[in-house]
Amino acid sequence: MASKKNQCVEEKKNVLIEKFEVIDVDTQVPTALRAHFLYLKGRLYNISPTYDSRATQCLSKAVKLNPHLVDAWNELGESYWKNMNVKEAKASFEGALKHERNRFSLRCLSIILRQESGDKKRGEATPAILKSVELAKEAVAQDIKDGVSWAVLGNAYLCQFFVVAQDPATLKSCMSAYKQACLDPIAKGQPDLYYNKGIALKYEEYYSEALENFEYACQLDPPWETPRVELTRLTQYLNSANELVRTKGKIKTKKLTQMVQSIDDTSIGPARVQLSQLLPGHNVGTALGVVVGSIHNDNAVPFTFAIVDESMECVCVTVYNWADGRGAIIGDIVSIPEPQLREHKFDSPLATYNFKSIRVNNPMSMLVNGKRVGRNQFACTKVTSTYEIQ
Repeated sequence: MASKKNQCVEEKKNVLIEKFEVIDVDTQVPTALRAHFLYLKGRLYNISPTYDSRATQCLSKAVKLNPHLVDAWNELGESYWKNMNVKEAKASFEGALKHERNRFSLRCLSIILRQESGDKKRGEATPAILKSVELAKEAVAQDIKDGVSWAVLGNAYLCQFFVVAQDPATLKSCMSAYKQACLDPIAKGQPDLYYNKGIALKYEEYYSEALENFEYACQLDPPWETPRVELTRLTQYLNSANELVRTKGKIKTKKLTQMVQSIDDTSIGPARVQLSQLLPGHNVGTALGVVVGSIHNDNAVPFTFAIVDESMECVCVTVYNWADGRGAIIGDIVSIPEPQLREHKFDSPLATYNFKSIRVNNPMSMLVNGKRVGRNQFACTKVTSTYEIQ
């Protein structure tokens, strides 16, 4: 479908190009209309998904002739962006904003600021991420019914959550923005929205909803590989988690009995709660168990392992912000205070699983073999989101 659409656009574009190119702008177009003529011509060249240098040439001339032509500045920025020239793209969108605070320039700059901060350290990236959020908010304020602006704001909040501070309120704002974006008939047809929403849902461990969003992104844009790869990875992860819990790491009964007998809870005392006694949500006390296996995850987030205690209950533990290369190994005794339990159950053509997990956002709250996880093992989780200009 997408390929047929692109073919149809190219055919109509070529017809119009022939008509534009027979017109000499210097002799046949009145001076007052030349900037707009060049803008329209550049926009036509720029309509293709790939970069066309003729677009940049026409649009550059247009903004020189009329610096107040905001649409030409935005189109020029888009053209540079297609050519991976982020510096000039940014300058073009900033040029448009000098003449008019418009939502297209605002959200494009919001995206660029996040792109530029990708390789920066956390402290260096924070100001750019916060500015990205503010620009996206301003874009939304200009038209609260524009779903594309809402989607960009959701992406900005998602990056703020991971890069600046993992405040649950920020993630809540992110999900609210995506919800608003889905109310717009135009935005809700964009596969990027569902891919990005799926990333947020996966991190929140709403796995069934994440799977459905990745699947829907695939349906909207079948050639786009990214959501399909993410769907496959998450499905494999969930299958592995389900199998790890079901088989208790495939450790033989006699060996497993010996392992759980090595658990020493004398330092915890009456504050200890057995895994079989945990209820969904927040639990008072401390869970203690022996590691029976872990899951290799291509994304490295979260680090996932399973623990068993004397009740022979087995649950997964998902640890976020644990530095790459760190983690627990089979036989380690892990202590988790105030455990947050979640039940995961899903049965559909996408995946089938049924297991429980304890989420740990800060590894430094745990004890491994009686020792607290050190600050040197803490690392902020990074996430990427995808947005394509339509």
